[in-house]
Amino acid sequence: MLSRILSILRFTLEEFSHNKARTLLSLLGITIGIFCIISVLATTGSLEKTVKTELKSLGVNTVYIQKFPWGGGGPDNWWKYMNRPTPKIEELHLLKERAFSAENVAFTFFNVSNVEYNNASLEGVVWYAVTDEFEKIQDVEIQYGRYISPAEFNQGASVAIMGYDNAEKLFNDPSKAIGNEVQLGPSKAVIIGVTKKKGQTLMGGWDFDNIVLVSANFCRRLANFRKLDGFIMVQAKPGITVEDLKGELRGLMRSIRRLTPKEEDDFALNDVTAGSDQMNAFFGQVSLGGWFIALLSLIVGAFGVANIMFVSVRERTSIIGLKKAIGAKNRTILSEFLIESAFLCIIGGLIGLLLVWPMTYILTTVFKFNVQLSWGNIILTLSICIILGVLSGIIPASVAARMNPVNAIRSK
Repeated sequence: MLSRILSILRFTLEEFSHNKARTLLSLLGITIGIFCIISVLATTGSLEKTVKTELKSLGVNTVYIQKFPWGGGGPDNWWKYMNRPTPKIEELHLLKERAFSAENVAFTFFNVSNVEYNNASLEGVVWYAVTDEFEKIQDVEIQYGRYISPAEFNQGASVAIMGYDNAEKLFNDPSKAIGNEVQLGPSKAVIIGVTKKKGQTLMGGWDFDNIVLVSANFCRRLANFRKLDGFIMVQAKPGITVEDLKGELRGLMRSIRRLTPKEEDDFALNDVTAGSDQMNAFFGQVSLGGWFIALLSLIVGAFGVANIMFVSVRERTSIIGLKKAIGAKNRTILSEFLIESAFLCIIGGLIGLLLVWPMTYILTTVFKFNVQLSWGNIILTLSICIILGVLSGIIPASVAARMNPVNAIRSK
């Protein structure tokens, strides 16, 4: 069987080499269709993977208690959300005592100020003031130095973690930032750690490359922290779903803020699940559009392949008659033309697949967006080509298989 298939493929390549222009033009539709499908799937797949990774970085099974719902809620509701009370650090302590579904609870608020070292200065640096359980919810990777210790959190020690990019701008070499004292607003702090560089993100979120991280107690000396916008992060215990955690937090927050049953929530419970659902719907629509465009090209390509096979059957009618006269069965003739048709589509698909490589290189090197072809994309290409080849060649192959050997031999 293998020898027969290899013989068919060798004969097919010889036939294609005699009619290069006709073959390439007929394959154009297959090539364009495969290029559209694989390029869309590779791009959206890589983008989806990146976005989901960044969404997960916001905190797995984590609920954010904030004033505004994610997405803003529309311009009509802006003033309603703006007038809501800001989450307070006192509410953090109450939630720690009462939230049985919570594994870790952290309070975070931020401000913007200049960071100065000797004659160098960075303007508009965002700094985050956090409580001790922040690192258990967010993975703060330290490249140089160490993280803030529990004792330093409790004492409000004058220490800080600096983002990699900020340390590079201020000290040229980020490793040299450790142990140096910088002016952070009205107070001074010693740099004890530098974060690991992560690079730009598509979704924003935690940009640890360009921040300064301090303890919440130390922040009291930098600004009136009660006037700063903060939020509470609550991570669920293992086995507790986000929805169950949100249900408990809603009841606790309403109780803490003494809201009556008729009053609306004056807080928002945000989590990454809503963002993931929206992203899945978006990527699904993009993929559907890519499949629709590719389907049109593949239909055109299928007609082109069918045309080639009809011409091939007509040109080889006498050969088909001779094969049947010496004992070739109908299924043998049928399989030969189906393999030839499928092989033709595979060639067109491989050309389309090869054209995707330059696109991935350009996106990766020029636009700094990593796009990769997976084995799933390659297997999908081969599967589509084989199925399309069989469908395109089934009618011409059937015509060849049903030929009368005498009439076929006499034909010109």
